[in-house]
Amino acid sequence: MSEPECAGLVPGSGIAQGPFARAEEALLSSLDALGRLEKLDALIGPVQRVVRGLPLGRFRDVLHGLPIGHPLHPALVQVPMGAWLSAAVLDVVPGTRRGARLLVGVGVLTAVPAALAGWVDWAEQHEDQMRTGLVHAVSIAVAVGLYARSWVHRGRGRTARGKMLGFAGLCAAGTGAMLGGHLAYRQAAGANKSEPVPHLLDEGWHPVGRVEDFPVGEAVRRELGEVPLLVVRQAGGSVQVLAGRCSHLSGPLTEGTIADGCVECPWHGSVFRLSDGANIRGPATAPQPSFQVRVDGAGGVEVRLPGAG
Repeated sequence: MSEPECAGLVPGSGIAQGPFARAEEALLSSLDALGRLEKLDALIGPVQRVVRGLPLGRFRDVLHGLPIGHPLHPALVQVPMGAWLSAAVLDVVPGTRRGARLLVGVGVLTAVPAALAGWVDWAEQHEDQMRTGLVHAVSIAVAVGLYARSWVHRGRGRTARGKMLGFAGLCAAGTGAMLGGHLAYRQAAGANKSEPVPHLLDEGWHPVGRVEDFPVGEAVRRELGEVPLLVVRQAGGSVQVLAGRCSHLSGPLTEGTIADGCVECPWHGSVFRLSDGANIRGPATAPQPSFQVRVDGAGGVEVRLPGAG
């Protein structure tokens, strides 16, 4: 029997074995290994407690990105990264020393709010994501330190040393950016976990039980195909249904707390309104899919998700 056609390919590369393919495989393996680096857990616990203990109040939700509907951190990092990249360009252009130093300083200053937003998100992630995120944060901290020293040396007239420190900082920032991309996309930190729900369901109405199957004020789990549902019957008789996995990190909402017309995720404390799935409190930044509900004459409960199918 002939060897399968893909036997000589590197996972994720789509190209034949060779030096570049082996390097690619080694890089991906190293990045994935960060999420399994349990030695970092001894540091993660204390740092997480410090971040969660910051007296941020409702500003914490702003840092999560709740007002804009997605994480704020990726948007904020564009400013320091753009400033540092621009400074690197000016460093190879004659007569632009003042402009380059200004951009280096702008990058250092704007890295602070970007880092704060990143730490607030980091403290509400899974263990493997926090391990990768910690290494990402260290890389960025090194970059900020190098750029701060670069700014000082440039101000003292040691431009050549300042440029060297700046290029070193750009390498550290680039490494941190790569780790951030790995964290955001391969490990799916910050992604809306409920986005696939409409694509997993058929359109139309679907039975989920009878009214008497749902005790008043209690969270009940039902399944509609591959999608778990949270079903809550209110005291007035209305039945409210949301997708059962939290949009933040897929926490089981059916195990959450029901109070004041809302459900609180048991994993990270995100709060969603039962009537329409709106997220009232982070770290979730995306709402829960909310189902239309109808009760037939025999007391049967049917649900429909607008846009499904």
